[in-house]
Amino acid sequence: MASMLDAVDQRTQLVGENRLELLMFRLGGMQMFAINVFKVQEVVQLPKLNLMPHRHPSVAGVTHFRGRTVPVIDLSESIGMRPIDRSQPCNLIVTEYNNTVQGFMVGEVDRIINMNWNEILPPPDGTGRQHYLTAITRINDRLVEIIDVEKVLAVISPYDTSISPDIIDDDLMEVAKGLEVLVVDDSSVGLAQCRSTLDYMGITVHEATDGKRALEKLKNWAETEKSVPEKLLMVITDAEMPEMDGYRLTREIREDSRLKDLYIVLHTSLSGSFNKAMVQKVGCDDFLSKFQPDKLATLIQDRIRSVMSD
Repeated sequence: MASMLDAVDQRTQLVGENRLELLMFRLGGMQMFAINVFKVQEVVQLPKLNLMPHRHPSVAGVTHFRGRTVPVIDLSESIGMRPIDRSQPCNLIVTEYNNTVQGFMVGEVDRIINMNWNEILPPPDGTGRQHYLTAITRINDRLVEIIDVEKVLAVISPYDTSISPDIIDDDLMEVAKGLEVLVVDDSSVGLAQCRSTLDYMGITVHEATDGKRALEKLKNWAETEKSVPEKLLMVITDAEMPEMDGYRLTREIREDSRLKDLYIVLHTSLSGSFNKAMVQKVGCDDFLSKFQPDKLATLIQDRIRSVMSD
């Protein structure tokens, strides 16, 4: 227990400071790629894989890892590049997204680097792999492409965005129509999932693709609206975003007297005890793992009831 608490404390030192750690690796060529260390459980040499019947073409197989069966995705093939050459040294990056564990087969793993989110930028228009990139950065004058793993996983196993009929309170649906929510996410998959749930409930959706743009939108509203906390039912924000992450966005909101009473939900593919510690540290009101439409709909309805009772 002590070691877990120490790990939580070490990682939460970055929270609210607009910093992140990137694990950098190659997929066979010279181009460098990266994902956030928060999502990485372990990096090991590629073990023996077992084939799966009827598997997606990008799924290389499964392996047994620490007492569980883990699907292994060829990360190179999944973003439209050549499959990993397994005759060369390969590594397995074991990750956790949305309470599920999967492995990504990559080539050479380079190193972990600590960066500021304002050094992480959206991919430029016309980038060949932009469909699967969530951001880019430069390290020692070399371009590093940060992969949108949510997009990769959504293509391999599409998320169900439908809401169970028994979740919806029809009386609340009349109240929900016309309410407004700001959704902040750099992933097109994350935005689409939130939009689907909110559209179904008749809620007006405002969008921003990173914390910096969201804060600018909120401050602009604060100049023209009577009360932004009364205008918005809530702000739903991702954690990892270029230029300004969701934790720093929450801190900036809490430090602005015009915005500090906004209801903020951290909506992220990161999961586990780390997020609970992060939410408490930066002052979010709630936390929800991504791609759970029933839980998102329930959270929204609970918030509507709370506002109605005030």
